[in-house]
Amino acid sequence: QVQVVESGGGLVQAGGSLRLSCVASGRTFSSYALGWFRQAPGKEREFVTSISWSGNTDYADSVKGRFTISRDNAKNTAYLQMNSLKPEHTAVYYCAARRLPVSDPRVPRNYDSWGQGTQVTVSP
Repeated sequence: QVQVVESGGGLVQAGGSLRLSCVASGRTFSSYALGWFRQAPGKEREFVTSISWSGNTDYADSVKGRFTISRDNAKNTAYLQMNSLKPEHTAVYYCAARRLPVSDPRVPRNYDSWGQGTQVTVSP
């Protein structure tokens, strides 16, 4: 089982930035598919972005141009850079990992390891 740990959440004013980190265990991190999801109170968990083992990225339309996903295989870490944040971005952000390629990176059940989540709160 891959252990996944997120960090970097917090309180930020609208227009500000945050960078989330996701550390995943294992010697084959470079082959993992990684995704970020978020869940706001009273809403379902939704896809934010993903990055494949080869570096291909995918973004939800709502975050294109604002959020950037990246990975550093030497550090077993993925990052989510979030710029120009809005109050509607407030949610718990989760990192997910899968040791094999993901057929559809936007579907949560396609990942087999999840972190505990990190809270992002954007004030008006």
